[in-house]
Amino acid sequence: MDDLPAITEIYNDAIRKTVATFDTEPKSHEEQKLWFDAHGTNYPIIVADTDGAVVGWASLSHYSDRCAYSETAEVSVYVAEPHRGKGIGRQLLQELVERGKETALHVLIARIAGGNEVSIHLFEAYGFTHVGILREVGRKFGKLIDVYIMQKLLN
Repeated sequence: MDDLPAITEIYNDAIRKTVATFDTEPKSHEEQKLWFDAHGTNYPIIVADTDGAVVGWASLSHYSDRCAYSETAEVSVYVAEPHRGKGIGRQLLQELVERGKETALHVLIARIAGGNEVSIHLFEAYGFTHVGILREVGRKFGKLIDVYIMQKLLN
């Protein structure tokens, strides 16, 4: 919970500048606290820090509130702009994959905006495979954006 302001700052920066999230309005502390509280042992939020400062975060989230999806989680990875390209995203994703295995999840899902080749390559490197493309499902910065769906079977 102490890391929530830094997590929120990194996420809000991504909202304002990237298509990594389809949120279009920055999140308040209250909104982020609700998001944080929805996570738990099976759906962790982890951070990467450098010299005591949070420089990235990642989470496993409920894929759906329908019971049949209880062994499936969605992966999110965000790294602060000045720290991208330094392997932080790799470390976070590797830790999430391990945590998913430990909590008996069966499938991890990633939704990646079209044009984000860095993220696609990162997830491929950790064994995620392409399972589909949702064409023009989001509009951000005045453009329609495709979403690539990738998954990793853990068992």
